Amino acid sequence: MSSPGEAHPLPQRRPHWGPRLSHVNINVWRLLAFLVFLVVWWAVAKMVGQNFVPTPLETWQAAIQTYSNGTVPRAAMDSILVCLAGYVVAAIVAIPVGLLMGGFRVLGSTLEIYVDALAATPRVSFIPLIIVFLGLGYEAKIVVVFLGAVMPILINTYAGVLNSDGELIEMARSAGAKESQIFRTIMLPGALPYIIAGLRVGASLALINTVVAELYTAVKGLGGLLSIYGNTFRMAPYFVVVFTLAIIGVCLMQSLKVLERRMGRWRYNSSERN
Repeated sequence: MSSPGEAHPLPQRRPHWGPRLSHVNINVWRLLAFLVFLVVWWAVAKMVGQNFVPTPLETWQAAIQTYSNGTVPRAAMDSILVCLAGYVVAAIVAIPVGLLMGGFRVLGSTLEIYVDALAATPRVSFIPLIIVFLGLGYEAKIVVVFLGAVMPILINTYAGVLNSDGELIEMARSAGAKESQIFRTIMLPGALPYIIAGLRVGASLALINTVVAELYTAVKGLGGLLSIYGNTFRMAPYFVVVFTLAIIGVCLMQSLKVLERRMGRWRYNSSERN
């Protein structure tokens, strides 16, 4: 133990990379990562053969051809319409049901086991039944996308309401607040991060299930192109479709980030009013 008059050594500061990296534009790092990806892609194509993995240049040439003749844009439009339709319906259904399950504990405890069972069931197992009732058209595809996206949105919404600040709710009740006011000003703003997280997961699953639905039902859209190009080993246009799906997924996620920022401001303003 040191004496009262003895000077204490200053704690050593660990190197911290955050401030240094923060001065660099993140787009520069993204560009560098993309260049590394291209180099690795080109190396893999040379090692395994261009019949299995096309080079970046061949994929670019295939992209110019498939986009100029409208093959990929038409398929992408079909897939986007199916994906958005199923995803929007899933959000419209899942968010209110999740809020009700969290707001009414008896209802939530009753339905929770069935929600877990449905979430654990592979969506592909429903496709034959969906085809029997709805055929091979857009309605069947939308239902498949809906089933893929609805569960993560519902479960996250339900969890967000359950994780509301209990002490704050009790304080509001003791102050004479109505249940509707508590739900609107405390429970719903507190559940927003969970809802956005569920929407993100649901968006990715909606896009995946769009491709699955197009493979199992009428061979159309980007899923249909994947089947056609894959079965004929036309790998360059196949990669074009894969990257098109990736771009659509990035656009969906970035749109949800914009929604998250706007909802975050609403949540902050709601807390300020409280």
